[in-house]
Amino acid sequence: MKFKVILREGEDGWYVVEVPSLPGCISQGKTVEEALENIKEAIVLYLEPDDDIISLGSVQVAEVTV
Repeated sequence: MKFKVILREGEDGWYVVEVPSLPGCISQGKTVEEALENIKEAIVLYLEPDDDIISLGSVQVAEVTV
């Protein structure tokens, strides 16, 4: 999968990366390369199924493959 990311330098000199198509998926690094590697890990964790969400009352949980 490919994702477009926004990369910007923060006030502290670290690079901040976010994925607009994955709300809240943000990471950072001391260099551009480190920031991009870190966002890859963040994306994988973001997309990982959360099996801990079991009790949702009358809501049903389903899986779909894209």
